[in-house]
Amino acid sequence: MGLEIEKKYRLTAEQRERVRLRLRAVGAEFCGEEFEENTLYGGGHTNLKNSVLRLRRVAGKSVLTYKKRFPSESAIKHQREDETGVEDADALSAILEALGYKPALVYEKRRSTWRMGETEIVLDELPFGSFMEIEAAEQAILAAEQLLELDGVTAEMQTYPQLALEHGRKVGEMVEARFVS
Repeated sequence: MGLEIEKKYRLTAEQRERVRLRLRAVGAEFCGEEFEENTLYGGGHTNLKNSVLRLRRVAGKSVLTYKKRFPSESAIKHQREDETGVEDADALSAILEALGYKPALVYEKRRSTWRMGETEIVLDELPFGSFMEIEAAEQAILAAEQLLELDGVTAEMQTYPQLALEHGRKVGEMVEARFVS
C-alpha cells in the first residue's frame, strides 16, 4: 500500500505567478507541463467523498489509481494511494464497466510540475480555479511553504473530485468539469 502526503492550496492568478517566480528563484527543477483527463468510477467500495478509483489519461499514457483519504482535520492530508500503468485505457474502462463500475465524474487539469529534492510541487489549472499541491513528508511540506513564502495563501481542504462535483455540470449520469473549447 502506497502513502501520499500532500497539502493543497487555492491560488489567485497573482499568487500563482508569484509562486512560479519563487520556484525559479529558489532553484526548483521544472519537470514539464501536461494536460490530464481524469475519469472517476462509482460503485463497489468507492465513495467520491473519501475514496476513488481514477483512470487518468495524460500524454498518451494511462494510470489507474485507487485513493482513500484517512480522516484528519489537518490541511496536510494523508491518504492511501495505489496506482499502476495501463496499456489500453479503453479496454480497462470496458472491464471496469463490466464489473459494475460506472464513470461518475470527469475533470480536466493542466499541470506544471516542479521538484526540490524529494519534494514535488505542482501548479494545477482546473476549469474551476488555480491550485498548488506540495507532496512530501510533513516537515518537507512545511519547509517548502517557508521557502516559497506562502504567507496569505489559503489551504484548500476539498479534493479535486469534491470540487469538480460542486462546480461541474451534469451530463447524463455523470458530472463533467471540462475546459471550454
